[in-house]
Amino acid sequence: MNMLIDITIFQNLVYIVSSVLFILGIKMLGKESTAVRGNILSSVAMLSAVSVTLIDVDIGITIIISAIILGALIGSVIALKVKMTAIPEMVALFNGFGGMASFLIAWSQFTDTQPALLQNLLIMITIYIGGITFSGSIVAYGKLSEKINLEKGSLVTNILVTFFYLSIPALLIMMFAPALSIDSNFIFFGFLVLTVLAGLGFVMPIGGGDMPVVISLLNSLSGIAAAFAGLLLLNNVLIVAGSLVGASGLILTIIMAKAMNRTIGNILFVGYASASSSKSEGEQGEVKPITAEDAYLILENASSVLVVPGYGMAVAQAQHVVRELGELLEENGTEVKYGIHPVAGRMPGHMNVLLAEANVSYDLLVEPDDVNPTMDTFDVAVVIGANDVVNPSATEEPGSPIYGMPIIEVHNAKTVFVLKRSMSSGFAGVQNPLFFKENTRMLFGDAKESIGTVVSEFKD
Repeated sequence: MNMLIDITIFQNLVYIVSSVLFILGIKMLGKESTAVRGNILSSVAMLSAVSVTLIDVDIGITIIISAIILGALIGSVIALKVKMTAIPEMVALFNGFGGMASFLIAWSQFTDTQPALLQNLLIMITIYIGGITFSGSIVAYGKLSEKINLEKGSLVTNILVTFFYLSIPALLIMMFAPALSIDSNFIFFGFLVLTVLAGLGFVMPIGGGDMPVVISLLNSLSGIAAAFAGLLLLNNVLIVAGSLVGASGLILTIIMAKAMNRTIGNILFVGYASASSSKSEGEQGEVKPITAEDAYLILENASSVLVVPGYGMAVAQAQHVVRELGELLEENGTEVKYGIHPVAGRMPGHMNVLLAEANVSYDLLVEPDDVNPTMDTFDVAVVIGANDVVNPSATEEPGSPIYGMPIIEVHNAKTVFVLKRSMSSGFAGVQNPLFFKENTRMLFGDAKESIGTVVSEFKD
């Protein structure tokens, strides 16, 4: 008995230390200079929490060590192999795995005998949130990797959406099953299947342009599911870690929705498709192409330059040459800033991650509210693959599907360079009248090659 008490006290002490390390780790992730240490702290906290939990688990030490080694190997391979362009998809899968873990934990707690009402509530809520997070994240992965092209209105999507709405009354019935004297295993397994299908129906109708917000929300849901699983198991560190992830993910989701000037409900259940058609759907004039050599001549004489990266920079893996160009411009006496929109790219903080990888100082990064008031003072705005976040339809065309969304107003700069492979619209599927503005020049081609040519001109 004393040994059991001692083990419990030791576990709780380690849980407290791990919780503190989780909090410190998340705080350190907010700065480029401390992000690596924050990641290491969080990893140590997780390893400590998992290890101390397994002390009094009746599983062979060989199986435990093998599982830890296998998980470490899988994680290492993924971290080393995944390309920076695939980070959003990887994050979506990680969210899904977190949801699946909570789903399986809650499932394991279900027994043939009817549990107490409170325990049953926790089981069913954890299964529901975890299951929706898992299957919804799989859909998010498919949309981000462009392997799933189904959108709102298709037959399959409508069927899956029906399952989502059916899952809500099913959850209420299962939550109060003890009071209703429902104890059929068949009904329970039907609820498991319905929950997974509901996750597909939850995310499938949402357009690709809203995926960054959806990823953030799914991240929050995975944390909430983990917190409920912690309550179910009476595990303190799981409650704390899940609450941290759930709260931070929800805050980020709200911030991103605000950055799009939309409500979370609009993003999840309405989307861009609800807006009236925009006159910007068709081309509005002739574009004015420019060569990399001509772009160099203009940049060489510019006193201030704003670089606005987007998903195109990630696809071209151009972040390193972008940083090199910025350094050369600064050596030439040019003031350089990087305009970062909260929803640029395909996941929260996508551009921040890419620029941090290229060692671009966080001090040079500015958000729309900071840079828009002085946009007309910039000699050149260089837009690299961004589309929706610089689309002037958001401020100029009330009929546009993205009207009202805060953007980086590069169209007010003296000259705008837009680096794109083609004239295709962005992830939201909305044409961009910026391409046809009088002060815009289109630099077609691979962004890495185009900027590399400009860099070479500076060095010659």
